[in-house]
Parts: sequence; C-alpha cells; structure tokens
Amino acid sequence: MEKLAIFDVDYTLTKRETLMEFYAFMIKKSPRLIIHAPRAVISAFLYAVRVLDSKIAKENFIAFIDGIKEEKMQELVEEFYEKRLSKIIYSDAIDTIRKLKAEGYKVYLISASAEFYLNELYKIKEVDKIIGTRFTSVGGKYSRKMAGENCKGEEKVRRLMEVLKEENIEVDFKNSYMFSDSLADLPLFNLVGNPYLINYKKNHDKIKILNWK
Repeated sequence: MEKLAIFDVDYTLTKRETLMEFYAFMIKKSPRLIIHAPRAVISAFLYAVRVLDSKIAKENFIAFIDGIKEEKMQELVEEFYEKRLSKIIYSDAIDTIRKLKAEGYKVYLISASAEFYLNELYKIKEVDKIIGTRFTSVGGKYSRKMAGENCKGEEKVRRLMEVLKEENIEVDFKNSYMFSDSLADLPLFNLVGNPYLINYKKNHDKIKILNWK
C-alpha cells in the first residue's frame, strides 16, 4: 500500500493566491487584460456574499484566458512559473515535501486552482501527481468554462479517488498526511491519519497547526 503526502497549494505550498498571481502576470504581459478586472472584482464580491457559487465566480474571474491558443498558453505558464510562481513557494513546504518523499511517501498536490498552470509544479521533482480545476479547450483555444466541477471540498476527495482507481493505487490513509491552510479541506483532513493546518490563526482541538515560512 502507498502512503500519500497531500498538499493544498494556495496559502499552503504558496504564500499567495496563485490565480491572482497569474492574472497579475498576464496583465503585465498584456495590459489590455485589465478590462476584465471589474468583472473579477464583482464576481469575487458576489461569491463572498453567497450570491454566486464558486464555479460561476471562478469562470467569471478567469475570463481573461478565453481564446488563448494551447501552444501560447504553454509558453505563458512556463514563464509564469519561472518569474512568479516559483518565487512564492514556502521553503518549509519544500523541506516537508522532500522529507516525506525520502521516507517513501507519494506527493500529491490537490488544489482548486487551475490545473493548466499548476502542472508547472511538476518541476518540483518530488511531486508525483497534481490535481486541480480543469478548464475546457475548444478548437485548440482555452475557454473560461470548467471541465467538470471546481476542485474544492468534497470534489477534491472525488478527484483523488478517481485518480487512485484509474492508476490502481491502494492507499494507507491512516498513515498518510494532509496539509492545508483551510478547513474547507476538511473532507481531505478526515481522510488521513496525519492532518496539519498551515499558518492557521485560530486554535483547533483536533488538527495540529504548523507555521511555515
């Protein structure tokens, strides 16, 4: 049986929210994309007050990717990783990944962020699998429309189980780890025997808290 070390990405592996970082990167590359900012702000507000669900809010926010060719997107995400994403990763997270990998754990990153740019995190050689929110491509061009559901909460567990079934992997969850900054990941926390909250500002009676830099 395999043992997993599962990591959320935003505010767990990284110090900042990766979609905001990607949008800022894209605006710097193409300033005209600032026209999407009002929609993004409104969508974020409507999600916060529970008018929009997370899927619609995210599709509205990420509208700036509409029409980008797959080949161009690959160039963009590679540059994004080199210039921004790789610079905001907690060193303590990398140390933990390396330690657990050396102990024989498979390292899985499971995030609600977009899989098309998270895949650049395979450049961290210890990472075995990345599971994120998937977006559609029509005629070789990206679309804001999700392929499936937002990879959040219970959906993270569903996607994980889907991958394990496809790859015929049996897991020792009792001795596996889960790291996240948020109790939104309670479905994954409940799955493992070693759950850890990262930089959590409150106390928790069941989950240990780690402070990463």
